[in-house]
Amino acid sequence: MPYEALASAYDRLTNDVPYGEILEFYRHLWTAYGLEPASAVDLACGTGSMALLLAREGMYVLGVDRSEEMLTLAAEKAMELDNPPYFIRQRMEKLRLPAPVDLVVCCLDGVNYLTDPAALRESFSRVRDALRPGGLFIFDINSEAKLRGLDGQILLDEDDEVFCLWRAEFDEDTRICTYGMDIFQKQGRLWSRDREEHLEYAYRVGELTAWLAEAGFSGLKVCGDRKLESPAPDEQRIFIAAQRPERIEN
Repeated sequence: MPYEALASAYDRLTNDVPYGEILEFYRHLWTAYGLEPASAVDLACGTGSMALLLAREGMYVLGVDRSEEMLTLAAEKAMELDNPPYFIRQRMEKLRLPAPVDLVVCCLDGVNYLTDPAALRESFSRVRDALRPGGLFIFDINSEAKLRGLDGQILLDEDDEVFCLWRAEFDEDTRICTYGMDIFQKQGRLWSRDREEHLEYAYRVGELTAWLAEAGFSGLKVCGDRKLESPAPDEQRIFIAAQRPERIEN
């Protein structure tokens, strides 16, 4: 399963991710919808970096992920907070909360990892049910242009303790980008080696907005990378926001 070996190195390899800027963009979006969220879910939360930022805003936060390894690290990071998030292990398409929330976010292309469109459509329905009327769902995707452009590329992430080599292949027929990852981690004077395979599906904006509407969302916004304007044709990351209506239309 993805992130079993990578979990312990994930934060070091992603220390350039602008979580604070992403949170500020979320704030612009929820303000535009007239929302002041008091509760939130960080869906596909990973090691909980965004969940911790939301909790520091004073919200009641649930972090949801399918990886036990990532959730263990998230819980350890949250121990320092007076208002720590709660973390639960669930798949997106099985999402079920004890009570509805004001905001659901899914950060850093977690949606792309659902490579079965039927599972994603079920996830959208589950998210809608998890929101209070008027609640907001915000997520981002790696665009089709980005995933197609990765085909044949070799990427390298490293620091003094970790060396990670990514090899990417894009299949035009299945629209799936496969990342083969070799992960080397320093253990004393030696290095351990693990291998993982990650798959991302190249979703198109039109199908995502159609499925959100099908799930009962309204007020859809499609934005470029951390900007309220529409995405450029070659946009690498696209943000989408959708609102659960205040009332159900018959």
